[in-house]
Amino acid sequence: MRNYLRKLSAKERSDRSDRHLAYFLTFVAGAANAGGFMAVRQYTSHMSGIVSAMADNLILGKTGLFVAGLGAFLAFVSGAACSAILVNWARRRHLHSQYALPLMLEAALLMIFGVFGKRIHFDFWLYVPITVMLLCFIMGLQNAIITKLSQSRIRTTHITGLVTDFGIELGKLFYWNMPKPGEDLPPVKADRNKLVLLLNLISLFFIGGLSGAFTFGYFGFIAAAALSLIVAGLAIVPILDDITHLSLKKL
Repeated sequence: MRNYLRKLSAKERSDRSDRHLAYFLTFVAGAANAGGFMAVRQYTSHMSGIVSAMADNLILGKTGLFVAGLGAFLAFVSGAACSAILVNWARRRHLHSQYALPLMLEAALLMIFGVFGKRIHFDFWLYVPITVMLLCFIMGLQNAIITKLSQSRIRTTHITGLVTDFGIELGKLFYWNMPKPGEDLPPVKADRNKLVLLLNLISLFFIGGLSGAFTFGYFGFIAAAALSLIVAGLAIVPILDDITHLSLKKL
């Protein structure tokens, strides 16, 4: 188990470790997105809706809502930037935890959301915008992690791109390759491994959404603590490896 967890977020990557880490993070993203909606009535994993709402609210003269949307947008960008900073900082120091560090930060922020989220009911106008920005920061942070380690092949916090790629591969799968006389073209073939990967990611986002909606609805904000523990478990081994290595260097 320890070696498996080490490979999930280690700096040495493989297709298998990328896929498995993406599976966990996609489930967490779906759960956090659905749970966040249960908490603040707003999805925070994708920027398309937020940016569109910003434009609508600006035209309609709803300045407050426009500013709130801008804050959510900037929080998502800041999360992605923070992830890049942590990864590059650790990479330049040859740490094993270059991808684990932003994951552990995500775990800490999810725990903060779980512990302090109940205050939304007491200070609605103050804590709702802060909560939305916190969740957007987490989503930007996580999406940047998986984007960097997979070389932009995988996304986890939103599924528009996944569904598009899934549709493309389905089109290839059902394409009727009927060669014409004298035509020397390669047949159209679907990438079946990619098709399975995309289907798994889409399904896990949906299952995570179901789990998040149920647990947040039944247990409240403390359900985010369970998500925090999942993410922390994905990150802990490379961080402990670095701590051990640095401790031995000092001896």
